[in-house]
Amino acid sequence: MLILGGSRSGKSSYALSLAKKYKKVAFIATCQGLDKEMRERIKLHKEGRPKHWTTFEEPKDLTKLLGKMSDSFDCILIDCLTLFVSNLVLAGNKQEQVLKKIEELLFVLDKKKAKVILVSNEVGLGLVPANKLGREFRDIAGRANQIVANKADEVFFTVSGIALKIKGLPAGRQGGR
Repeated sequence: MLILGGSRSGKSSYALSLAKKYKKVAFIATCQGLDKEMRERIKLHKEGRPKHWTTFEEPKDLTKLLGKMSDSFDCILIDCLTLFVSNLVLAGNKQEQVLKKIEELLFVLDKKKAKVILVSNEVGLGLVPANKLGREFRDIAGRANQIVANKADEVFFTVSGIALKIKGLPAGRQGGR
């Protein structure tokens, strides 16, 4: 399942509400607390998650982390794919390398028995970034979202705290990821 939306659209809150239906949840955070403001955001996010969830913090090597994880989780929530892409781009990875890592991630996730929820920012609705790095990031993140959405059995788009289903079977007929 992929949940897309803009900044502050409610995508993470919606993902959390879905994951709370499961007993054993692995929450994978890709954000890095590189400054005081971001560390405060991370702290608030942690406080908003159930205490019994297992949290993993991994900014760049999700495939390796998932490979080490047991199959004891009912749900794996990754928040967020956009920061994962950003971390890879800022580490010097080019588009082909990032998209290969996205494909590898999806391959590993497909082997997991758990319900998978991926959160990502929709980057195609804003202005064209003013600088080259911004445009490259937007292009890579947009392509990554397309790859994930293509493989996902369900895709939701969040706007103003409302989740709209844009791909998937009607309610009550879901299965798989």
